[in-house]
Parts: sequence; structure tokens; C-alpha cells
Amino acid sequence: MIKLIEESTEYLQSKGFESPEVGIILGTGLGQLLNEVEVIAEASYNHIPNFPTATVEFHKGKLVYGILGGKKVVVMQGRFHVYEGYSLQDVTFPVRIMEKLGVKTLLVSNAAGAINHDFKKGEIMLIDDHINLQGSSPLAFKGVDKLGERFTDMSAPYNLDINAKIKDIAKANNIKLHEGIYASVVGPQLETRAEYRMLRTIGADAVGMSTVPEVIVANHLNLKVAAVSVLTDECDPDNLKPVDIAEIIAMAGKAESNMITLFKELIKSL
Repeated sequence: MIKLIEESTEYLQSKGFESPEVGIILGTGLGQLLNEVEVIAEASYNHIPNFPTATVEFHKGKLVYGILGGKKVVVMQGRFHVYEGYSLQDVTFPVRIMEKLGVKTLLVSNAAGAINHDFKKGEIMLIDDHINLQGSSPLAFKGVDKLGERFTDMSAPYNLDINAKIKDIAKANNIKLHEGIYASVVGPQLETRAEYRMLRTIGADAVGMSTVPEVIVANHLNLKVAAVSVLTDECDPDNLKPVDIAEIIAMAGKAESNMITLFKELIKSL
């Protein structure tokens, strides 16, 4: 793993990726933030040594380096998922590369379904905590202790100071921002009515198929982490309708401007 990380990092450095401060992972349908970035360099995933390749049609496959809010950032345009057939180590490999490049803060976005009946599609949820339902851990491999503490503390996986700043930014910009617990499942199938009821019972406010593996690894690497869910559908088991993926993507795009404001203003304040 160490050798693979070094090879990927050296390649990106040769392409001009120089000491980024902030890493950003963009979720499904959430690519417009890149319009705010002053791009300096970029690299397709399939050109980066040892990198997985995004297989979801609405996920781009590109790592972008540039300036946002006066800070050097590296942005993942398209992420990886266990449901694509990747291991959790594959899914989280880019986080290790970002840290090796110099990133100290990781910002994550995702599209999620609202479990909490008080949350509506088109709104945003700041993740306060999470429930890992992906069946394993990205730290469950031999030699992980050479990259960080094997028994990584997860008492506060999302940085409290950064979350406080995001809440202040939302208030200042009149953005309705919920705060809650995100449950991460494997997918790619959507949940049944019984599964939505279970998720609500165990305390989840939103559900998706990503984010938690990357957050675990970011904590393993002592990065400061914040994450937001753009709520694209309402998961009421008593009034459940068939899911329209095109509608979910459209809803993500509709709510994305608020997420961009949160991230952009946060980065300025770091």
C-alpha cells in the first residue's frame, strides 16, 4: 500500500499538484463546485497509477487541482463505491493520496435519501455522526498500522469546529441546514420499506451509499473532516413510490448551489 501511494502521489506532483490544503469529494450529481475553482492542473483517474476508475455514468473520473476561496484544493470529480465491485481499500485510496499530497482538511458531499420525516428533498443535512452498514471497514487489512493508528478513535469523526463554522455560514446566508446522522449502506439497490423503518429505528436521519469509508480513513490519517448530504428524495415507508434516478440527479442539481456556498465560504475561513 505504501508503495502504491507513493507512485500515485509522485505522478500527481509531476502534473503540478503542489501542496493542496483542502480535499473535496463531490457526490452524485454534485459537480458544479468545479465552476468555482481556478483550475491549475487535472488528471483523469485512468491515467493515475494504481487509481480505480469510476464506473457510474453520472460520475466523472477526474482529479482537479486549483484555487478555491484563496486556498489550494484538490477535488475528486466522481467517487468510488463498494457497489461498483471495489474493495473498501480501493474506495478510500484517493483519500490517502490527498493526505500524502498535503491535504489537512477533507470536505465530503453526497446525495442521500431523507429518513427523518421533518427533512424534505432539496434541503441539506450537515452530518453530525454516522452509522456504518457497509459490512466491513477500510482499515481491515494487514499493515494498516504502518499508515496510522489501527484502532482509530471515532468519538467525533466530524470536526466540531468546522461544523460550527458551517452552521454559522448557513445562518448568515439564509440556508436551511439540518443536522443529523447518516447511514451508509452498500447498495446499489434502494431500500425496502422494512429497511427504511429499520434505519429510522436505529437513529438514521439520511441514508446513502458512500462517505463513511472515506471519513473513516480521513480520521485514520488525522484529517479534519466535514460532510454534507444533499437530500434528493423522501424515504417514507408508508408512502413509498418507485425511485426515479433521473429525478434524484435533478434534485441534487437544484440544491447544489447551497452546498457550494457552504463549502466556498468555509474554505475562505480556514
